[in-house]
Amino acid sequence: MKQKVLMAMSGGVDSSTAALLLQEAGYDVIGVTLKMFENKDIGLTGETDSSFANVRDAKQVAEKMGFPHYVFDFCPYFRQFVIDHFIAEYESGRTPNPCVDCNKNVKLGQLFPKAEELGCDYIATGHYANVKFNEETGRWLLLRGDDRQKDQSYMLYTLTQAQLAHILFPLGHLQKTAIREKAETEGLANARKPDSQDICFVPDGDYARVIENMTRRKPQPGKFIHLDGTVLGAHKGQLHYTIGQRKGLGIAYQYPLYVVRKDVEKNIVYLGPQEALFSDTLIAERCNLISVPELKGPVCVTAKPRYRAKDVPAVIEPLDDGNIKVTFDEPQRALTPGQAVVFYQDDVVVGGGTIR
Repeated sequence: MKQKVLMAMSGGVDSSTAALLLQEAGYDVIGVTLKMFENKDIGLTGETDSSFANVRDAKQVAEKMGFPHYVFDFCPYFRQFVIDHFIAEYESGRTPNPCVDCNKNVKLGQLFPKAEELGCDYIATGHYANVKFNEETGRWLLLRGDDRQKDQSYMLYTLTQAQLAHILFPLGHLQKTAIREKAETEGLANARKPDSQDICFVPDGDYARVIENMTRRKPQPGKFIHLDGTVLGAHKGQLHYTIGQRKGLGIAYQYPLYVVRKDVEKNIVYLGPQEALFSDTLIAERCNLISVPELKGPVCVTAKPRYRAKDVPAVIEPLDDGNIKVTFDEPQRALTPGQAVVFYQDDVVVGGGTIR
């Protein structure tokens, strides 16, 4: 009897090709596209990852390959776990990573129960990552995707052992170029469809505008203050700025200034020289460990403090409150509260957490 897989399909070439590969491998595939939000509800026009065009593209692929396709309305989950959290984090002075939140609480978090309802053995996605079982430790492992430029293991560090046992990443061992070639060879209409970029509900990158549209609250102007205490001018609302930012400050000074930290209660954005951005330690909270059940002492890893950053040597050690202290071999620039930090040993994801 064929094993049944619930395949998350965005309408893009990656998930479409992943579905094709699963079918070729002998799985019984059920396609599903997730409706995350209504564009009008967050003041957007045109196409986004939640638009009709993407549903249409996914359904066309499913029809071509001859497997069923459904649309699940996850709008309430997305609003609660992603958008509301995104707003709250920015308003509290942090810089969230909504893709991590979405994978944990919506895309994967809600798909597993749906797969069980449909009698599926697995769920599958078009992520560039790998999973394998370590027989020596008895634990499921999450590993980087073979295409290092596309690797998405950073976004998946919240996966649990139970979830890893029932998830498939058909693209994990492939390069992007090979995936497009496969899609073209098989005549998929979306073979040359551009990849989605940035945050799906902030397609133009103007997150402050989206937050204002959704909350109907205008950001309150405040003061730019130098680290030495000098008042430098007025800012247009602290949520417009993130740690390490230089562009768009509108402040002329004797040397380049950067956002170094924010005091939300006083509505102050502190500016300083680039060297003030560097730190060799951080505390990670809300941590999840994958390759080990717990940390019993210091462990040497490489740590990635933001998605596009290269992971760098560090030591992680457990704290009594359940958080993890990360000490980098070399000071790192703009360690930003709210972003994920993920720990690796070679290609294996040890775990990760949120920068406090």
